[in-house]
Amino acid sequence: MKRRILLSIVGVTAIALLVLGVPLALSVEHLYANEEVLRLEREASESRGSINAAVVGSGDPIELPNDGSTRFAAYDENAHRIAGSGPLNGDAMVRRALHGDVQDARSGGRIVVAIPVTGNERVVAVVRASRPESVVTSRIRRTWFVIGFIALGALLVAALLARWQARRLTRPIDALVEAAERLGGGDFAMRTAASGIEELDHLGAALDSTAARLGELAARERSFSADASHQLRTPITGLRVRVESALRSSDPDFGAALEEMLVPIDQLESTVENLLALARDTHADRSPLDVARMLREMQDIWHGRFAAAGRPLRVEIESGADAPPVAEPAVRQVLEVLMSNALEHGVGVVTLRSRRAAGAVVIDVGDEGQSRLDPTRIFLRRVGHSNGIGLALARTLTEAEGGRLLLDPPGPGPTFSVVLPLHPS
Repeated sequence: MKRRILLSIVGVTAIALLVLGVPLALSVEHLYANEEVLRLEREASESRGSINAAVVGSGDPIELPNDGSTRFAAYDENAHRIAGSGPLNGDAMVRRALHGDVQDARSGGRIVVAIPVTGNERVVAVVRASRPESVVTSRIRRTWFVIGFIALGALLVAALLARWQARRLTRPIDALVEAAERLGGGDFAMRTAASGIEELDHLGAALDSTAARLGELAARERSFSADASHQLRTPITGLRVRVESALRSSDPDFGAALEEMLVPIDQLESTVENLLALARDTHADRSPLDVARMLREMQDIWHGRFAAAGRPLRVEIESGADAPPVAEPAVRQVLEVLMSNALEHGVGVVTLRSRRAAGAVVIDVGDEGQSRLDPTRIFLRRVGHSNGIGLALARTLTEAEGGRLLLDPPGPGPTFSVVLPLHPS
């Protein structure tokens, strides 16, 4: 990329110099040639002051200037040389000048001008002056050399600027490539440095944001995997205990024992399906959730379990509640954790309630026990406490849906509240 930038800038500069320099050089050549012709015409005009009709006809000598490189000659009406240095017989320029017109041309490597001399309202003679073209050529070459030197200097400056600009552009790009490679290697803590180039800084900011989000997702996935592993291990352990008890029992009625195992098996199967759906499906269905329907289904599932424990289950559904756009398997798994927590650690009547709040739908799960738990620590993952692991998973799932899982302050009737926003950001 550095080479392409360098060649592009130098190439554009060279083209610009050619487009401007060639016409300038040609203009200088034309200008210097015209200036030399005008100078030679002026000198010839000054020399014709000593020539008039009386002198031409009298045969007196005519004095013309001579500086070595410039030659002057005088011709009469018949184009015969009468003075100076030049062709004996006047050439075409002299003959045309006899008609009253000033003539100039290049002939034999010299610049030639012919100026008519008038007297008594007619042309009586012609002054011919010539000078070597080398006088003009050397001057033109010196000017061309200066123009070329300036162009070469401009090209060198352009090359230096192009090299500096190429380094300025490629250095942050190389840094972004390195950052992207680190990100691809799993370094989510990498951050890019500002380069001062707005477009590249925007790209770097987007890369930093991506790294931060991937880091959060990776951390959440690790936490989710650990919590889900424990959440699955608990029913598996219970199922193993029942199987071992049935195998050791002398009761020949294995059918009843196997039928009792269907309940934890169904629970385990539902948990596995929900967790796999949430872990693998990056485009989970988050269509508006019918909260009332889900709470009635939860009542059908948990009513028998609470009744077997001698505890009533009360379900209160507020009419006209809105439908939050969340993944139903996630919310269902959160309620499974909360209901299991109420069954195992709660006391008395269990209340499952839905209600409206400002911009959200709230699902409460409470009982009549006496809570002494710290609301700020109850959701931390604690090894050896099954409810802690389950509540940590429940909070992770709720926050993944843009909601919040809260616990009322310590006191009688602890209540967990699942807050599901209607417009999650």
